[in-house]
Amino acid sequence: MRISGSVALVTGANRGIGRHFAQQLLERGAKKVYATARDTATIDLPGVEALRLDITDPAAVRAAAEAAGDVTLLINNAGIATYTNLVTGDLDKIRLEMDTHFYGTLGMIRAFAPILGANGGGAIVNVLSALSWFSYDGANAYSTAKAAEWSLTNGVRLELRGQGTLVTGVHLGAADTDMMRDYEGEKSDPADVVRAALDGVEADRLEVVVDEWSAKVKASLADDPSAFYGAA
Repeated sequence: MRISGSVALVTGANRGIGRHFAQQLLERGAKKVYATARDTATIDLPGVEALRLDITDPAAVRAAAEAAGDVTLLINNAGIATYTNLVTGDLDKIRLEMDTHFYGTLGMIRAFAPILGANGGGAIVNVLSALSWFSYDGANAYSTAKAAEWSLTNGVRLELRGQGTLVTGVHLGAADTDMMRDYEGEKSDPADVVRAALDGVEADRLEVVVDEWSAKVKASLADDPSAFYGAA
């Protein structure tokens, strides 16, 4: 998969990691970049083609697919964090996490998979999280939804292999974005996250683990969970 000459669509491209994706795609020579957001007035990056899109709205997803039939690279970046637990948390917020990260991502893939196939296969990038692999009291709805999105990523990769579509999952810890503005620990530069992700796509990698924390969490999955959660 080559970025230069590609036609990319980035969800949640008005800020944070999504905006960096759109910018770096242009810098790497993408022929066209569709930058999407619920409100296109919030998209301020020169050189992109702005599209209104709410990935939780099936009609909006269909409209985006109809408008962007030349896409060869789909970046599923849009996300939300409600900081909700599962047992006592607001069920509407828990459903919103699943509707966004699982059903929203799945809806985008279902809408654009035929387009990617018709355009030669292309690639899909799903922006996941280290929280795909562990739970955190206070954000369990997010980790549950991201775990589901990780499984979705592995599943659609198998289903789309026959049409030549690369599916890459990107896992990261905290990044210096609006979503993590109240987090006081170490944060990755979102530009570095995107650079690693796009390098991974061009290397045809199935998975990109951006930082040491994410690598440590993934490695812990092979151990007794008491070893990780006792120290977490």
